[in-house]
Amino acid sequence: MQLQLVDVTIWIVLICVLAAFLAGFVDAVAGGGGLIQLPVLLWTFPSAPLASILGTNKAISIVGTSTAANTYRKRIQVSAKQLVPMMSAAFVGSLCGAFLATNVSREIFEPIILVILIAVGSFTILRPDFGKLETHRDVSPALVPLIGLVIGFYDGLIGPGTGMFLLFSLVSFVGTSFLGASAIAKFVNVATNLAALIIFIPGGHVIWLIAALMAPANLIGGYLGARTALDRGSSFVRLIFLTMLVALVIRLISTI
Repeated sequence: MQLQLVDVTIWIVLICVLAAFLAGFVDAVAGGGGLIQLPVLLWTFPSAPLASILGTNKAISIVGTSTAANTYRKRIQVSAKQLVPMMSAAFVGSLCGAFLATNVSREIFEPIILVILIAVGSFTILRPDFGKLETHRDVSPALVPLIGLVIGFYDGLIGPGTGMFLLFSLVSFVGTSFLGASAIAKFVNVATNLAALIIFIPGGHVIWLIAALMAPANLIGGYLGARTALDRGSSFVRLIFLTMLVALVIRLISTI
């Protein structure tokens, strides 16, 4: 597929690489990297189909999320009993969402997502101790894969804010700390990104040149973000979570 691109200068390349690094860092800590990376891709490729932008974003992001997941794995013990069903369900959900990505208008979802985000942010702010410690709740075996399925579908269909929704769901319903939830979220993000790429790559919806330029920076950002979160703990993850949530709310308000 031939794309009409803007004149790519060294400055545009540098901006893309910087955006990939910041996106990887933020996403590894609390999610929300798509708020940085997607707008830059849209600006760089103004004539590209939305599916191509989403596919390229996934190709870049899977590098950073994989690195962050591996970094967390070395320091945080994650229960395979919860993680495997959640990743599997998220994979299926993302596969279905990506399949519908070129056929469903995202505008109808944005007001709903905005209300949910404001509610999530208010709840988190009003409970200062929310997510600081593990609570080890007894939950239904069906709950964790259900969370993965729903959020995986959202990630394949729309994308931005997926990591934040994962964090909030794990902290609220499963009793995970913010730091533990961030670790689990990275593994789930790997599954959702991979599933989406299974749809996007055969359709030619990845701009490989820009993905190759941005992926190494995303990898470094993902590694440093995970290391910083591990060193600073759940309070730092909570702060970044709220910051990116506010950014997403502002972005959605500006587009409605």
